[in-house]
Amino acid sequence: MTADHDSQAVTPSAHVVGDQEEVFRFLATVTATAAGGAGTRVDTHGAAVFLGASDAYKAKRAVKFPFMDLSTLEKRRGACDAEVRINRAFAPDLYLGAVPVVRRDGALYLDGAGEIVEWVVHMRRFDERQTLDRIADRGELTVVMIERMAAAVALSQTRAAVWPGVDFAAHLGAVIDGNARDLDEAPELFEPARVAALTARSRQALARAALLLARRSADGFVRRCHGDLHLRNIVKLGDTPTLFDALEFDETLATIDVLYDFAFLLMDLLERGLVRDANHLFNRYLVEWRDERQLSGLAALPLFVSVRAAIRAKVIAAGLAHLAPDGRPGSAAMARRYLALAESALAVPAPRLIAIGGFSGTGKSTLAARLAPDFGCVPGAVHLRSDIERKRLFEVAEHERLPATAYDQRSSDVVYDTLRRKAEQALVAGYSVVVDAVHQRAEEREALRLLAARLGVGFAGLWLEAQLPDLVARVTQRKHDASDAQADTVALQMRRGAGAIDWYRIDASGEGDLVLERARLALRSQP
Repeated sequence: MTADHDSQAVTPSAHVVGDQEEVFRFLATVTATAAGGAGTRVDTHGAAVFLGASDAYKAKRAVKFPFMDLSTLEKRRGACDAEVRINRAFAPDLYLGAVPVVRRDGALYLDGAGEIVEWVVHMRRFDERQTLDRIADRGELTVVMIERMAAAVALSQTRAAVWPGVDFAAHLGAVIDGNARDLDEAPELFEPARVAALTARSRQALARAALLLARRSADGFVRRCHGDLHLRNIVKLGDTPTLFDALEFDETLATIDVLYDFAFLLMDLLERGLVRDANHLFNRYLVEWRDERQLSGLAALPLFVSVRAAIRAKVIAAGLAHLAPDGRPGSAAMARRYLALAESALAVPAPRLIAIGGFSGTGKSTLAARLAPDFGCVPGAVHLRSDIERKRLFEVAEHERLPATAYDQRSSDVVYDTLRRKAEQALVAGYSVVVDAVHQRAEEREALRLLAARLGVGFAGLWLEAQLPDLVARVTQRKHDASDAQADTVALQMRRGAGAIDWYRIDASGEGDLVLERARLALRSQP
């Protein structure tokens, strides 16, 4: 229900099978009248949306694509009914119903008696400036919004119906083949040799992931998902990111692995160059899901991101004919960028294990979050944090303070065991990992080095240090953080000491950018 600019369908597409202009003129008049002459029309490859003052009407296009068939009135009615039913699960306040456009006494009307000539989705209009693509384009995508977005997506997926027994590998193979076919329809945008190479690499990656995908399907990770989860299909209502415009025209295309659903959103951030935001979303999503098996599923994520980027490339290409001439060059360039992302996402660098230790207040979590986007597969490394794992161990909210008894040695051993177990799962899946914990004891530090050696991956340990007054100042200034450390915690750690440190020592004093550069320099010195 959003657009970068007002547009009109100006060139008939080869996939258009019916003339709907009379209905479109009627809807434009209805919304313009309601808006006092300021109605807006938004065109995509599959719909025309008409925005009034407080209402919106979405008409499905009479089109027939290999991936979407809306060629008959009955199919468009089914798609409208499905859109309302499916999206009410995500955004119940936005979707008001499916209504007919009828002809009565030679004129068109919304609803009522008469010959039904079209069906439309009736929605409550929202502020299109608050869709997350526009928020991101304005540079206003905050850390809090990213975390709420991750929570909203994970909640929608954990509530979604499970479809056991789905052969998702076969489904994804059909999508890859469809992408190849549809991209080949636009050789003026996508060089055929590049499309062929991308298709070959995608099929190879799918062959490697086939057994994993079968196991994930058996484990309940294939569900009836949103299916079209990019930034434009999430709107900020109040302070809450709300999913809308879920895929409705094909149940098969939306009954997918949850990581494949999530990959669309990651891909959209990556295409915008928001790598750090993508990595933070990725890690918060893993936290919100609360299922370690998602870590082994990461082996398929680069392929998922690539396929999703190819889908965006072909969908944008399919919609060019419905844009005004001045809007086409920018959209064509965007389609090419998505194809380039589809290619680059398949790169799988060797994974690394990076450990960050130091007393409370040295900035371990901040540094880990800033380093994670630099390493490994898209969208960067998995960030594992002892503070979060401890809260999970005791089944409390992330910002709820634990008693001192939760920090005894027995509890800490369980937390560190959990960190190493999760790190191993992610590393085996091909992802780099940044483990963020105090690591005060030599055996805790050595266990990570031994894990990396056993798995045959590169290892680097960073030990952050600063003066006691600086550490005390930092922990006392924290707000809304998973760490429970206070001034007395830091003093106790200092008295106990950490023994001989054989990790890279990093001066953690000064501005965060300076500490980050020191850490990057240390990591560059070791492969």
